[in-house]
Amino acid sequence: MKAVRFHAFGGPDVLRHEDVDVPTPGAGQVRIRVAATSFNVVDTTLRAGGMQGRTPVRLPHTPGVDVAGTVEALGPGVDAVAVGDRVVGLLPMTAGGAAAEHVIAPAELLTGVPGTIALTDVAALPLVGLAAWQALFDHGGLTAGQRILINGAGGGVGGYAVQLAKEARAHVVATVGPRSAPRVTAAGADEVIDHTLTDMTAVVSEPVDLVLNVAPITPRQLAALIPLIRDGGALVNTPVRLPAPSDDERGVRGIDLIVRSDADQLADLVARVSTGELVIDIAQRIPLADLPALHARAARCSMPGKVVVLPAGA
Repeated sequence: MKAVRFHAFGGPDVLRHEDVDVPTPGAGQVRIRVAATSFNVVDTTLRAGGMQGRTPVRLPHTPGVDVAGTVEALGPGVDAVAVGDRVVGLLPMTAGGAAAEHVIAPAELLTGVPGTIALTDVAALPLVGLAAWQALFDHGGLTAGQRILINGAGGGVGGYAVQLAKEARAHVVATVGPRSAPRVTAAGADEVIDHTLTDMTAVVSEPVDLVLNVAPITPRQLAALIPLIRDGGALVNTPVRLPAPSDDERGVRGIDLIVRSDADQLADLVARVSTGELVIDIAQRIPLADLPALHARAARCSMPGKVVVLPAGA
């Protein structure tokens, strides 16, 4: 089968589109024929070796933590899914990823996908959808009537966070670049701030209960968000190299989000997609062979939305 792998840590040039053996599932695992994976910023950090202290990977490594596809083989002890099932999941970051025609996945991390949803679309959901859910509700405790500031709402996590927060009947203040403003407005944000034109710390009209930062900002810029949060509120931060500050005197918590795979939460998100409550937004679809070029482009500039990666024949 074809896969994209890196045999050494480094820049985009270490990625190779090559032939590898079709894997065999072990106990509790299944083999999936991959319909699609998607590109995430964490893929570039893993490729560069920047997460070896926390989530070490063995070389050669195949990136792609999101997977959607069809179960084609079962390992011993698997009875929760069957051959032919359409599934989606978030793979362990330390395991081989889905930038390949076939991938091994723990059966317990998978959830079913109804026939009304395209597998190639739902591959854009797991990591960013779960990150948004866990940031808002598991860590942020967001409830109806609260105010939330989403800094970087134009990205994958931010886009889902806007939709989920509005569904929870929160008041959403979103910061975006000019290209993302119409999309975030359409998603339901109550206030949209163009960060290229306005200093958000000067225009947020009243304190918020929760800040979700998904933007690659400086420590000083992140610290400047703390005064915008009311006493007892929280700041949830996603960039892995940017520790979240807090304000103990006012009871403002700083939380660094480490997203976890959760089949039940993912099933809820998939159900919301199937009913139209949650919209999957895909900016581009590329063939697997073009993944190295995509990594190179991401190193030069920010990605304008979610990119889905399709193996040959998908």
